[in-house]
Amino acid sequence: MSAILTLNAGSSSIKFAVYLTGDGDPELLHVGQVENIGGAAELKLQGNKAVSIDATDHETAVQAILTVVEPLLEGRRVAGVGHRIVHGGPDLGEPARLDPATLEALERLVPLAPLHQPHNLSAVLAAQVAFPHAVQIGCFDTAFHRGKLFVNDAYGLPLHYYEQGVRRYGFHGLSYDYIAGELRRAHPEIAKGRVVVAHLGNGASLCGLLDGQSIATTMGFSALDGLVMGTRPGQLDPGVMLYLMDQGMSSAELTQLLYHNSGLKGLSGIGNDMRELLASEAPEASLALDYYVARLRREIGSMAAALGGLDALVFSGGVGENATDIRERVVEGLGFLGLSFDQTANRQRETRISNGTAEILVIPTNEELVIARSVADHI
Repeated sequence: MSAILTLNAGSSSIKFAVYLTGDGDPELLHVGQVENIGGAAELKLQGNKAVSIDATDHETAVQAILTVVEPLLEGRRVAGVGHRIVHGGPDLGEPARLDPATLEALERLVPLAPLHQPHNLSAVLAAQVAFPHAVQIGCFDTAFHRGKLFVNDAYGLPLHYYEQGVRRYGFHGLSYDYIAGELRRAHPEIAKGRVVVAHLGNGASLCGLLDGQSIATTMGFSALDGLVMGTRPGQLDPGVMLYLMDQGMSSAELTQLLYHNSGLKGLSGIGNDMRELLASEAPEASLALDYYVARLRREIGSMAAALGGLDALVFSGGVGENATDIRERVVEGLGFLGLSFDQTANRQRETRISNGTAEILVIPTNEELVIARSVADHI
């Protein structure tokens, strides 16, 4: 029995998991995470205390992960390493072997996802060195959204920009892939209908599913659009960008503002941790949360319009799965879509938390399993 390693690199963290191959689904052996890369980095295996590590960048973080993983393998061979790659561009619609030509193509997409793509590729390079004989598979967050109608894929720009690749790619596709599969498995009737999935974490987006297929999503050309996020602004009038440029702001300064200093962090002046904001009595925290909820309501309505109605709303991601107060506040304003809360079920963190004509579900996502399944298909 061989092993599969999955690496899910974010801007300052790497989630990892070790699976064993078998006749059915890959079997989870261990899961962990490195946080605060470049700062006071810590590595945590599930069930164990976090330990401080020296991780100045993603490559050194991967090396730390490999040091921990090696004894856990108990001599098993790592047959494949699966990587979450945020941007696959217009051409990569399926999991792919990460050969030199593919990596070169992915490198050209770095300007479209500067917060994630460089770290994704850095993790690939480190894994290639550590496991030179393992299959390296890239799984692309944009792939799930391919095939949308032109009206949900294009911008109102001259058509040649669309043909050059300026389009609404959408992201969080691995998460939506998993949720769509779980709906088919556990809620087959819901899976056939009109479902809005809310992936709410430090990054956040919505996806409108019809019979399990992506019809529309809130993120677009980059991971900046749509919902307000931890440090990203979400929907923004392009005229604001022009104004800031006219005021002398450089491209680098705009990038820092939009990716690192906006969203809940910028609005509150406190930070981007939802738990901290919910616990705060500062008026700025309250204003930031009001805006967060209002944007969610508006975009859920937009997704319902794209789907021609709504049969179910699914909450997922760190905030979606855990912030009961946020779920209640969002749904309070959406009774016209048939959404109504069972407050007891919500507070008790049950899977089904609705008592209206449209279902409300809470389904924890599992991007790592989606990646492991893709690797298993290639070994």
